[in-house]
Amino acid sequence: MFASTATWGIAGLATLGVVARPWNLPEYIWAVTGAVLLVALDLLPWRDAIAAAGKGVDVYFFLIGMMLLAEVARKEGLFDWLAVQAVRRSHHSASRLFAIVYAVGTLVTIFLSNDATAVVLTPAVYAATRAAKVEPLPYLFVCAFIANAASFVLPISNPANLVVFGERMPTLLEWLHYFALPSAVAIIVTFALLRFSQRNSLAGRVDSDETPIALTRGAAIVAFGIAATAIVLLAASALGRDLGLPTFACGAIVTAIVLLLGRKSPLPVLRDVSWSVLPLVAGLFILVEGLNHTGVLPALADVLKQAAATSPHATAWSAGIIAATASNLINNLPMGLIAATTTQAAQASHQVTGAILIGVDLGPNLSVTGSLATILWLIALRREGEHVGALRFLRLGIVVMPPALLLSLFALSLVSP
Repeated sequence: MFASTATWGIAGLATLGVVARPWNLPEYIWAVTGAVLLVALDLLPWRDAIAAAGKGVDVYFFLIGMMLLAEVARKEGLFDWLAVQAVRRSHHSASRLFAIVYAVGTLVTIFLSNDATAVVLTPAVYAATRAAKVEPLPYLFVCAFIANAASFVLPISNPANLVVFGERMPTLLEWLHYFALPSAVAIIVTFALLRFSQRNSLAGRVDSDETPIALTRGAAIVAFGIAATAIVLLAASALGRDLGLPTFACGAIVTAIVLLLGRKSPLPVLRDVSWSVLPLVAGLFILVEGLNHTGVLPALADVLKQAAATSPHATAWSAGIIAATASNLINNLPMGLIAATTTQAAQASHQVTGAILIGVDLGPNLSVTGSLATILWLIALRREGEHVGALRFLRLGIVVMPPALLLSLFALSLVSP
């Protein structure tokens, strides 16, 4: 009993540290400290801790590949070029620029994943707002919210999708049957509410610098590499393969080609990659494994199985809302791992598992540290000198997330047997 209480206490405090960042210490410090304490206090065998961290290898490769693409794109000026194109196509309209950013964010999330939206798109959007001489936050909020709202259109749109379903992953056609309508609802409702909440900031005009910016050879190669990465990820998903290694390979190859052709040192790119996200993810994997050792998760699986047998539709609604709420309390990465363990043990139906997945993917739009993608977004903002407080994000999230979640769950119920 003491071991279970201590494990949950350490995991809770570590998660609180990740969310609140006391003394402005980086998020990974708290996750890693919690993981180390579990092992040091003999609450989790060190071999199990290493095995748990090893479960995240695919995620680590995925993130490294995306961060390499983002960093080399930044240094080659691709973001600056894209920013100028977006501003010119806005025709001096702040509202039109907002819609352009949202549309691009939707496509990036669908075909490259929500983490790519946070890592790749955020710097480009910041560059666009700088070129347009407008307040950047309304447009930067788009990157955070669409990264979660569009993250269940396809299996590759969010690595959490692969975690939640695991070996019970539906075929692509089955996936679209269950999630095409709910994801469309999430995207449309999130846009409408986000646009309404930012209406005052979008009432004016934007400046358009007519000075042409040429697309350099290096930037063109990166753009081609990002498009090729999207195709590779779609193919890997269709074949049921892991996404991490292909993403890493694409990012490494594109970076190497650009640096070799430009005869540049790789050190600036490697130095500026946000490596701290890797120990953060590893720490979260270990914390979840510690919770699994307490026996609580198997008990949750039994409860879920019994509830689903009695009332599958009510269970789906409840599970989706609970998953959304819990994702904001403990971050959706550990929540996705908990959901995977629980639903697979309970042999939950696609309807129940799908509702949980919607909660895990869309629910984090409530809080600033609800998802890994939003944490990556925060890190990207800090690099640009921007800061978004937890309370400010929460005020916006309360307006946007709950209606989108409830309507998406309702849409899921319409397509579920």
